[in-house]
Amino acid sequence: MQRIPRIVGNLFHGIRLVRKTCLPLSNGGHQKNWKNFRIASYSSRAVFSKEYDYVIVGAGSAGCVLANRLTEDGQHDVLVVEAGPKDYSWDWRIHMPSALQYNLSSDTYNWYYMVEPQQHMDNRVMYWPRGRVWGGSSALNAMVYIRGHAYDYDGWEAAGAKGWSYADCLPYFRKSQTHELGEDDYRGGSGPLHVSRGKMKNPLFKAFIEAAMQCGYPYTEDLNGFQQEGVGPMDMTTYKGKRWSASQAYLRPSLSRKNLKTETKALVTRVLFEGTKAVGIEYVKDSQIRRMKAKKEVILSGGAINSPQLLMLSGVGNHTDLKRHGISTVLNKPGVGQNLQDHLELYIQHECKKPITLYKSSTNWINMGLIGIQWLTSHTGLGASSHLESGGFIRSRDGLRHPDIQFHFLPSAVIDHGRIVVDREAFQVHVGTLRATSRGFLTLRSPNPRDHPIIQPNYLETEEDRRDLRQSVKLTREIFSQKAFDEFRGPEMQPGPNVKTDNEIDAFVRQKGDSAYHPSCTCKMGDESDPMAVVNSKGRLIGAEGIRVVDSSIMPNVVSGNLNGPTIMMAEKLADVIRGRDPLPKSSAPVYNTPSAGQR
Repeated sequence: MQRIPRIVGNLFHGIRLVRKTCLPLSNGGHQKNWKNFRIASYSSRAVFSKEYDYVIVGAGSAGCVLANRLTEDGQHDVLVVEAGPKDYSWDWRIHMPSALQYNLSSDTYNWYYMVEPQQHMDNRVMYWPRGRVWGGSSALNAMVYIRGHAYDYDGWEAAGAKGWSYADCLPYFRKSQTHELGEDDYRGGSGPLHVSRGKMKNPLFKAFIEAAMQCGYPYTEDLNGFQQEGVGPMDMTTYKGKRWSASQAYLRPSLSRKNLKTETKALVTRVLFEGTKAVGIEYVKDSQIRRMKAKKEVILSGGAINSPQLLMLSGVGNHTDLKRHGISTVLNKPGVGQNLQDHLELYIQHECKKPITLYKSSTNWINMGLIGIQWLTSHTGLGASSHLESGGFIRSRDGLRHPDIQFHFLPSAVIDHGRIVVDREAFQVHVGTLRATSRGFLTLRSPNPRDHPIIQPNYLETEEDRRDLRQSVKLTREIFSQKAFDEFRGPEMQPGPNVKTDNEIDAFVRQKGDSAYHPSCTCKMGDESDPMAVVNSKGRLIGAEGIRVVDSSIMPNVVSGNLNGPTIMMAEKLADVIRGRDPLPKSSAPVYNTPSAGQR
């Protein structure tokens, strides 16, 4: 997810932060950050500055995990190269949970991607923020910790990703986590990633859960446990009132190790190959081209956009596309950049009859300042939450094995990613479908690494996807119409009372649907006999040596939920693979089965 309204701002003597500090150029770059770039040639006689056992490209959710795990025994030298800056401790915009909108709306720590005009969504050009900072998108997101459904991972294995069933993955979810409610068969109790429950007592959170139950949906105490289906409290990656990103959990605790080195503000321009063996990387820092050698492996952890882009810049991709850009083919891999998947979501909004929403907290400068002071001095209060504290999963229709609709409830309302302030007391639910059948792609815009790639998610191409989003609106309206909301529910703001027919709902979806910020699957993991698989079940680039991809891009299919928790799990699991360790024993924890057809 996710877009949350501003709650804290102007903490320092009336400084107004600019929400949108740069304008995308027609070539996909940024006015502010990108300078002219010269592509340097590479030969086997090139001089490397230094050499490391492992070179990790990207200090995001996966890269931070790998940096920690590959250095913890002191046997390997590791370099982590990140295009963005550090997540400085003084920058409250990262660490204050409620301040997340500042970084989602700015390019300071954000790649600030824009997708191609969407043919099936009135040709809209949509915005995709992605993290460019230590912690990656875990430093920008709304801190919702959701793992997806057990059947997602069983589906991965059935699709050719051997060893990635739910029973194989659950032990690594547990390994990564310390849950504040304690350890059990599903929760971890000693991992680096702290997970907590919301502390806010807003009655609207309870109203949403009660209203869904009045519709016949079950209550579930743990959306990441035995039963995902239903409604209940949400888990968050916060700790003692602060955002607990992958950097805080994994990277920063490792910085004192002598065998870990980091580079920031360093753009990797390509992986260097000798034949089909990766031997190092080339990157630009301070306008200088540098090269680092990887004695064992180069590991790409740039995410679902940067990793396939870097592979293509390095000569790994569809031969025809590479030739068009004048890039010599190292390995013809047509699956690179294909299979792009994301979650599309909508905001269903109502005015609130009682002054209990976040409206005054997000629009009154005095209140905002007081909230900020409280958080800065004690890490408590409204600043200590992203305010997505209740939610759930339901099925759009009978006959589905597991839920395909997700809710995130918010006691406020947002417009245009939160860049437009709502002028009244209101609440909303973010609702979206989880397993779209439309597939997109990304490809190079040019051979210049500074240019953002062409991103084509291809939203709503299929009638099935349009039907499911239409149904999401109808089911959400049913929940908001229940008795539990009677004392709070004012007029519907969005879609609005005039939107009634299927055609009108479809038009609303086209006009207002937006990304849940879950791009994935562009370097999919699969069997080596699959011509569209990019990596095998061990994360190795199929057909090459000395290189792996470890991030959300290798998901065969997007999980039924948020991506940060699953990405961290994948990096934990593949860290054991890279180190040659036996996998953790499979879990025998049971999984909830949906009721018979016709029941909720």
